[in-house]
Amino acid sequence: MADPAGARESDWWRSAAIYQVYPRSFADADGDGTGDLAGVRARLPYLRDLGVDAIWFTPWYPSPMADGGYDVADYRAIDPTFGTLDEAERLIADALDFGIRTIIDVVPNHISDAHEWFQAALAAEPGSPERERFWFRPGRGEDGGEAPNSWTSEFGGPAWSRAHRPDGTPEEWYLHLFSAEQPDLNWGHPDVRQEYEDVLRFWFDRGVSGVRIDSAALLAKDAALPEVPEVHGPGAHPYVDRDELQEIYRSWRKIAESYGGDRALIGEIWLPDTERFARYLQPDVLHTAFNFDYMTAPWHADRLRSSIDTTLDMHAKVGAPATWVLSNHDVTRPVTRYGREDTAFAFATKRFGTPTDLALGRRRARAAALLAMALPGSYYIFQGEELGLPEVEDIPHERRQDPMYARSEGVDPGRDGCRVPLPWSGDHPPYGFGPGSADTWLPQPEDWAGLTAEAQSADPASMLSLYRVALLVRRTHPDLGDGPMAWLESRPGVLAFTRGDSFACVANLTGAPVDLPANDQIWVASAALEGGRLPADATAWLRLPPTTA
Repeated sequence: MADPAGARESDWWRSAAIYQVYPRSFADADGDGTGDLAGVRARLPYLRDLGVDAIWFTPWYPSPMADGGYDVADYRAIDPTFGTLDEAERLIADALDFGIRTIIDVVPNHISDAHEWFQAALAAEPGSPERERFWFRPGRGEDGGEAPNSWTSEFGGPAWSRAHRPDGTPEEWYLHLFSAEQPDLNWGHPDVRQEYEDVLRFWFDRGVSGVRIDSAALLAKDAALPEVPEVHGPGAHPYVDRDELQEIYRSWRKIAESYGGDRALIGEIWLPDTERFARYLQPDVLHTAFNFDYMTAPWHADRLRSSIDTTLDMHAKVGAPATWVLSNHDVTRPVTRYGREDTAFAFATKRFGTPTDLALGRRRARAAALLAMALPGSYYIFQGEELGLPEVEDIPHERRQDPMYARSEGVDPGRDGCRVPLPWSGDHPPYGFGPGSADTWLPQPEDWAGLTAEAQSADPASMLSLYRVALLVRRTHPDLGDGPMAWLESRPGVLAFTRGDSFACVANLTGAPVDLPANDQIWVASAALEGGRLPADATAWLRLPPTTA
């Protein structure tokens, strides 16, 4: 396969701009209303022109879609809705020809209840070898009618479901930290470890450059399955961030490096303890991990600066690059979130009917993108972020599919609103998402004509044009991507820093225009200057005179 132009370094992942593709919602080639791999292949020129270095695909494997594909039934095939394994291999190769690497998603904490392993476990007797790959346990109480412990699912409700015989007779319970259709694997079992090591090799053999690891801190469990204590020491939680994980990922790192040293392992790790987080980024463990602290932070200068400083300090201690993320397939889109009174993100506070000023949110989202792209490390873009798409909040009840919505009995809006299919062209749904007029799998709003890629390509002031220019500067400027930065003195509410000798980024989070440092050129700005001053909720990239830096 071709070596990607512009990404030849073995440590490409330290500075890359990585674009997240949610296959169901990116582009549809066959006209059935659901995205597919052929649709992605047809849009590779768009991604090249956008200026990304890699594509991260959320799971494209066969799945009943109980959790948007994160319930995987077979890691060595492609879901027929998306295409075939041969098409995936051609897509990986074609993307490389465009200078774009491919990152796949692996979900090692659990599999689908349709997976052959779990079906065999259900058919087997309690205590059988087939059940040892999972967490089957007898229930508590006289008739075993109570769950083995009080663990709760990440999606709400109990983390246990009871298995039943074909005749309906209840028997053992099985653990699922997510939906009941996602049984947890027992990572103390050698079959489980061997299977995932083989899966890594399977996809590395097909040319993928990286693996994103879903829920990477949840795999290992205390075999005694104790209750979660109110207070616990580092590594002592019964199923979060256990020390056994380090050896698992060290074995994965050895496999990645056996392919030449340019394959990357990227962890989805939510941990408040920065020292524990950094352990996953030691030179022989993972290459990078998502920066959720920054992604969920409010649009507030002090909070963002604190997150930046903590992130860079933590990563410097282990020699790993930082990652900067504004959104993904799980969180409220930035245009909507930044227009709210509370601009932070937390699943616990996500509710229907939260007021949003979309004009303010769009302005802040533009500024936030430039701020994040200028920071040292890699930058992740969730599809549609570059179009400034808002969260779709009026999806009809009967069209919603996210288990978070169902398990909360409609209290939590779920994640469907950020997963609505992209608008490509035209003035009404499906906006060129696919040929013909088939309804998309989630409904698109009627007012997205101005947000299509076609419409924004012709508008130099659009969000898409901003992203294209910024990513071009980011890719070609020698001081951007991974490397050092230094804060500039600035007034409260302003974040200003340099990258190298001549580049500066200034973000104005105050409510009024501010003066910019002396400069020779404005590389790009998220909003037009006002009398030479940077307006409120705006970010600018500057070229500094030689004596300034």
